[in-house]
Amino acid sequence: MRGHLNQHYLIALGSNVPHQVHGRPARVLAASLAELAALGIEVLAWSGVTTALPLGPSRRRYANGAAVIAADLGPEELLETLKQVERGFGRRGRGQRWTARVLDLDIILWSGGNYASPELVIPHPAFRNRRFVLGPARAIAGNWRDPVTGLTIKQLQARLTRPRAAPRWTAGVGALSSVGRATDF
Repeated sequence: MRGHLNQHYLIALGSNVPHQVHGRPARVLAASLAELAALGIEVLAWSGVTTALPLGPSRRRYANGAAVIAADLGPEELLETLKQVERGFGRRGRGQRWTARVLDLDIILWSGGNYASPELVIPHPAFRNRRFVLGPARAIAGNWRDPVTGLTIKQLQARLTRPRAAPRWTAGVGALSSVGRATDF
């Protein structure tokens, strides 16, 4: 899929295992951006590092960030390049989801809109529900739109983080009727 000159991508970066050369997870993220640049991928914007609690069985906090990049690569080629960088940092295969890892690089959005193949779906299917992606992404690409919902990253993050009122209990709602059935579900 060559010929996509300067396609822009929003990628999410994560690490929660120190690297033998680069050290702490925050430094792993910075080193991975340098590696992408060495491979000819231009880093247009970088959010900096935030930390987040892990999903799933991992026990270590994650260092997370987001970057807007430009590349002369189609989505599948970029995915292969990101996997190559992950392997170069010591990531092994795709084993169990949400486990500890030295480096995780995910394509979140693409300037070309939607993309789907057996190996890759853009936009990333879960990004709308992940604060650790939306927070850093908002800092550098807040006006980018999700092609599925039409909402900006700012709007998606606001929806995810806005305070929600606790459900109110109203007398009689959900009460049993004289025949013993619930009247309201």
